[in-house]
Amino acid sequence: MVLKVPVIKQCAVSGEVEQDILVEDLAGYLARNKDLIFPHRHNFYHLLLFTKGGGKHTIDFETFDVEPWKIYFMAPGQIHTWSFEGDMDGYVVNFAPDFFKTLLLRPDYIGSFSFFSGLVKDEVFVVEETERRAIQDAFERLRKHITETDFARVSLLYIFHLLESQRPARTGMVADGYNHTLLHNFLNLIELNYKKKRLPKDYAALLYITPNHLNALSQEAMGMSAGEIIRNRVLLEAKRLLVVNDYTISEIAYELNFSDNSYFTKFFKKGEGITPEEFRKKHI
Repeated sequence: MVLKVPVIKQCAVSGEVEQDILVEDLAGYLARNKDLIFPHRHNFYHLLLFTKGGGKHTIDFETFDVEPWKIYFMAPGQIHTWSFEGDMDGYVVNFAPDFFKTLLLRPDYIGSFSFFSGLVKDEVFVVEETERRAIQDAFERLRKHITETDFARVSLLYIFHLLESQRPARTGMVADGYNHTLLHNFLNLIELNYKKKRLPKDYAALLYITPNHLNALSQEAMGMSAGEIIRNRVLLEAKRLLVVNDYTISEIAYELNFSDNSYFTKFFKKGEGITPEEFRKKHI
C-alpha cells in the first residue's frame, strides 16, 4: 500500500479545465480556494508573490512570516499550508512540470535557478526594491497574455531570470557547471530512491564519482554530508505522512522501508528530537 498526503491537481484550483499554466491575482485565487487551508501537496509548480497582507506560510514544516514582496516557490510534492491575516493581494502562478518541455533544449534547465533547488531555504526570499517594478510589470503582462502559450513561457522565464539576478552568486565547487549538475542529479536520485537506498556510496556509484567527491560537494553546497541529506529526505517524508491522521505509525514505517516500528521511532527521534506520536500531536 502506498501512502499519500492529499495532492491538489491544477484543475481543482483553477476553476476551469486542467491547464498547463494559471496566472491570477492572489485575492481572487484565495477567494475561490478559501477552504484549502489543510496540509496538502500539488502536482504542479506553485509560485506566490505577496504585495499585501500578513500571517504565516509553512512549506515542508518550516514556517515563514508573510510580508509584502516576499516570494515563495514550491515544487511538486512539497507539502504546505497557510494562515493569512488581513487583506491579501499579489500574484499566484501554477504551472505543469513539463510546461517548458517544448521550449527548452535542456529538460532540467529550470533546476539551474536557485529557487528550484528543492531546498526550502532557497525558495523563500524578498524581492529587492530595485526589481519590484519590473517584476510587477512582467506579472501583469503574463496575466494578460496567458492564453498565448509561447509568450507565457518566455515571460515566466524572464521573471525567473530577473529574480535570479538578485540572488547571491554561487561560489567554489558548486559554481562549476559539472559539479552543479552532479548536485542536481544527486538530489533527483534521492527523490527517486530514498525509500530503498540510504548509503552515500550507492548514490556515488550511480553518479560515477567517489563517495569522497559526493561528500565534499554536499558539504560545500548544503553544509551537510551526503548521508545527512539522504536521511533528511526520509525524515521529511515521514513528517509529511504523519500529518495525515489516517495512517498508523506501523503503516508509515512500512512505507518508508523500516524493518519495524522501534527502528523507525529511533530514527525519527534522533533526527527530530521527538517521537513520531509527539510530532503528530503537535501538528494536527
